[in-house]
Amino acid sequence: MAKSTGKSLVIVESPAKARTISKFLGSGYQVEASIGHVRDLPAGKKEVPEKFKKEPWAYLGVNTDEDFAPLYIVPEEKKKQVRKLKDALKGADHLYLATDEDREGEAISWHLQEILKPKVPVHRLVFHEITKEAITNALEATREIDGPLVRAQETRRILDRLYGFDMSNLLWRKIGKGTSAGRVQSVAVRLIVQRERQRIAFNNATYWDLEATFKTAKNESMSAMLSTVDGRKIPSGKDFDSTNGKLKNTDLLQLNESEANALATRLKSADFRVTKVEVKPFTERPRPPFTTSTLQQEANRKLGFGAKRTMDAAQRLYENGYITYMRTDSTTLSNEAIGASRDLVRSQYGNNFLHPDVRVYKGKVKNAQEAHEAIRPAGTPFRLPETVRGELGDQDQFRLFDLIWKRTIACQMADAKKQRVSITIEGGGATFTASGTSIVFEGFLRAYVEGSDNPEAELANRERILPKVEEQDALSPEALDPKSHTTQPPARFTEATLTRTLEEKGIGRPSTYASIIGTITDERRNYIIKKGTALVPTWRAFSVTRLMEDHFEPLVDYEFTAELEDFLDSISRDEVGREEYLKKFYFGDGSSDRHNVGLKARLAEKIEAIDPKVSARFLLGVPEDGEHREEVFVRVGKFGPYIEQGERTASIPDGTPPDEMDLETAMELLESSEVVDEPIGSHPETGKPIYLKVGRFGPYIQLGEPDDEEKRNQGLLQGMEVGDVTVELACKLLELPRTLGDFPENGKPIQAFDGRYGPYVKCEKETRSLPTGVSPLEVTLDEAITLLKQPKKRGKGTPKEPLRLYEQPSPVTEKEVKILDGRFGPYVTDGVTNASLRKGMDAKEMKFEAALDLLAERAAKGPTKRKKKATKKKATKKKAAKKKATKKKAKKKGVPKKKS
Repeated sequence: MAKSTGKSLVIVESPAKARTISKFLGSGYQVEASIGHVRDLPAGKKEVPEKFKKEPWAYLGVNTDEDFAPLYIVPEEKKKQVRKLKDALKGADHLYLATDEDREGEAISWHLQEILKPKVPVHRLVFHEITKEAITNALEATREIDGPLVRAQETRRILDRLYGFDMSNLLWRKIGKGTSAGRVQSVAVRLIVQRERQRIAFNNATYWDLEATFKTAKNESMSAMLSTVDGRKIPSGKDFDSTNGKLKNTDLLQLNESEANALATRLKSADFRVTKVEVKPFTERPRPPFTTSTLQQEANRKLGFGAKRTMDAAQRLYENGYITYMRTDSTTLSNEAIGASRDLVRSQYGNNFLHPDVRVYKGKVKNAQEAHEAIRPAGTPFRLPETVRGELGDQDQFRLFDLIWKRTIACQMADAKKQRVSITIEGGGATFTASGTSIVFEGFLRAYVEGSDNPEAELANRERILPKVEEQDALSPEALDPKSHTTQPPARFTEATLTRTLEEKGIGRPSTYASIIGTITDERRNYIIKKGTALVPTWRAFSVTRLMEDHFEPLVDYEFTAELEDFLDSISRDEVGREEYLKKFYFGDGSSDRHNVGLKARLAEKIEAIDPKVSARFLLGVPEDGEHREEVFVRVGKFGPYIEQGERTASIPDGTPPDEMDLETAMELLESSEVVDEPIGSHPETGKPIYLKVGRFGPYIQLGEPDDEEKRNQGLLQGMEVGDVTVELACKLLELPRTLGDFPENGKPIQAFDGRYGPYVKCEKETRSLPTGVSPLEVTLDEAITLLKQPKKRGKGTPKEPLRLYEQPSPVTEKEVKILDGRFGPYVTDGVTNASLRKGMDAKEMKFEAALDLLAERAAKGPTKRKKKATKKKATKKKAAKKKATKKKAKKKGVPKKKS
């Protein structure tokens, strides 16, 4: 038995959190990190213990025959860390499990207890901020592990495995590699696809009105918009039917360009007067403090951060003691936090800006176990943003802390007092309206202004001061400008609006939104691409969504998914068990309940019934004239989407949004594809035809017929246009790589290439990029020799100066710690471990402790798994098998054996 050290072992999730907590605990505590989860379901059948591998459920890692019991394993990359924790526990008198107090944190604590099997007292230590006071209070009020919360997390994990593994396998077989399905991700993709469908079905409408500029008697200008003509109202965008582009109410007056111009000419000589001045005071109240969801939305709108970037920065702020716990759906603040906010309002802005009463915000929190405080600055009194700027590891953290600080302070500030002014102007049978907004008292707006998802609404809400006029005042028209307006389709989702919609529909939970968005925008899945901030679905996403809707409709039903979340919440409240629901979901029970999915039987039935060609084919329309009048489709193929009309096909340029692919565009692609398929000439030496083709990644030259086994392709150089390509230029391109001559120092050939990262010259292993403006088709031998003799500026050949070199050596390797600029971005190294800097981290601003945290996290994951090279023995076996198969095939065809 290990000798007691008199210490208590405290386990948290991350090295950063461990370092911060250890500052507040004395020498009687040893703080270690688990580096996230230490146990999980097997990632695949290879990780399943040998004794279970023959079980029919082994690939799932869930024993569907025994009440859906999960099979847990310690992943290979976690074994080193688990050993370290076991060693640390040997000399401890007490074990404190101080992981986060949500489902995942509670589950990590439970798994740690199961693995470590402690023989000393175990305490569950919970706190929502990492401050000395919070840690001290938590030590005096420890509790046991929350069983229902652990079961809720475990049930969620089991459901995700049952749903995700089998559905993803089906999608791989029917649609292609890289596709996947998930309880929340599939519904999120469907939301984005449905919005794109609305955009495709949208018919725009154009209407005209007039913008007038009037002069008052005091020579002040005022702009106003036309609202009625001869008693008929001028429409706005919302008055048109989006499906046909026509007015919903035919009593409205839809002007065209000529009518608007004629009206402007007629009204120039009209007399105008003010007929009504209306002033309406109104009050604007501050928004509640941040929850996880509202923080992600606002950081996206105001800072341009994606959900993952926001949560990464928030995680670091929490772990280092700057904000409270960042996974919460509560808007409440503690009495201490309210007091700190109100004190700051008094000291920073004055008593006039303090709301007379304490503001209390109540949110819709379903789980008392997860009803923490809102996200706010940690500790009391709150530190000012400027005082922590120098301490934070990067600019992302400071900007997010500043946002949280301002929102927290603003929620206890006075209301903003504003007034809307509406002025009606009439003359010549026309009515114009001028609208303005003015701020009477700033109130909370002095500290914080809410971002907006609607730029037009944001403009409309800005302060606009109108000249002071009274009824019957005469106004003279200074300008009457006809204005054209076109109705717009529904806006695509951004990360902020998708997060808000998911929360409104009760799909997923705010703490999972960052990972959901990360999953669906993963390039490997090719579901969602970003166009600016907009989330655009690919044709593959359309194909997957249609298959799910046609054959597994409950799994992508919004209400079904929300009810499933409620069920998981009820488990965390210890109101229901899980076995009955899981049986109904996976095996079915014959009831009419929509949660009676019977997934296993449905998958077995659908695996043969689903025709992938149906879900991968989308009708664009039928041409009404021209030579080709067959139906035109978009097809989703193995190598991407393409246009199909009978026997004719054409590639769709990479990144083309589905709503931009209409019948007219498709016909243009088909026509250009046919032109492309005619050779532009023949090669003077080989006589083979030369084609100019357009592929997914742009135009390229092809030498030889499509079925020619020796055909060659060569892309156009950067900056070249299709119209520039002649037979002579095509022949030059096909010479690449060009052999220029021999390098005088070693007699080896020098070649000119056009590479992925631009043109370059190469001699054996030495390469040099060509200077801007120098083409690989024109570079001379002398120019190449000069370049190759120069020192290498980039690549592995020449060591780079560190972006930052820390004074202190690594406490682990005892080597210097530095940040280098790598091929894929900056990374920190201690001579043994390399860890990439996250997006938003600034190498020059990164603190030594933050660098050590990154290295510790990376080291805990273990070495990167590399694909093993085939051994010589295996390669020989493979070659022999191939030879045997060739002989067998030849025998079948009646080919005589070769004589030896």
